[in-house]
Amino acid sequence: MTLHIGLLLFPRVQQLDMTGPYDVFAHMADTKVHLVWKSREPVRSSAGMFLTPDATYADCPALDVLCVPGGSGVGDLMEDEETLAFLREQAAAARYVTSVCTGSLVLGAAGLLRGKRATTHWAYHELLAKLGAIPVRERVVRDGNLFTGGGITAGIDFALTLAAELVGEHEAQAIQLQMEYAPAPPFDSGDPQHAPESVVTDVRERCAPSLAARGAITARVAERLKSHA
Repeated sequence: MTLHIGLLLFPRVQQLDMTGPYDVFAHMADTKVHLVWKSREPVRSSAGMFLTPDATYADCPALDVLCVPGGSGVGDLMEDEETLAFLREQAAAARYVTSVCTGSLVLGAAGLLRGKRATTHWAYHELLAKLGAIPVRERVVRDGNLFTGGGITAGIDFALTLAAELVGEHEAQAIQLQMEYAPAPPFDSGDPQHAPESVVTDVRERCAPSLAARGAITARVAERLKSHA
């Protein structure tokens, strides 16, 4: 039976959040990966790349795996009731509910993180608890059928972890080898625990405006979630 995996596509999505997992899942046999949005019109990623949905909320099949990537557009999604309703409907029957990077904030806004261990991009980690989640600083976090990946590149790690669950560890390792996914970065600065203090300070300053904006959105969403608890 064909496995249906749906990746949410939306304006200002972080392209690698989505395409990293897409590439892993597309290697799996008898698997259909859907890019889902409200319409089939192309949307522009946060970096300007145009991406084209192939399914809409109205015609998307029941998904075995629901995945929400992050990006600068997540703030709008957190208060988009049409999107949140779609996520809740699909999550109710999905085998796995998942996210990459700040996509977890959208799951939280849909009420899908209550009491669940979860992670997100390090710069926005403080927002998880306000959405009812139990924050965990790990690259990939599992809580039952909920899988969440950390920032951006962690989407590949997350997808390989889930692939091992779906098609077995041998096949997941074969996919990793086919992709030649063997990270050897030129700098040990991929997380705030290892990056130079000056670099961490610089990136925190760059993220400060979006953190403040998402913090305000999260506060509003948290109040709404309380009223529906």
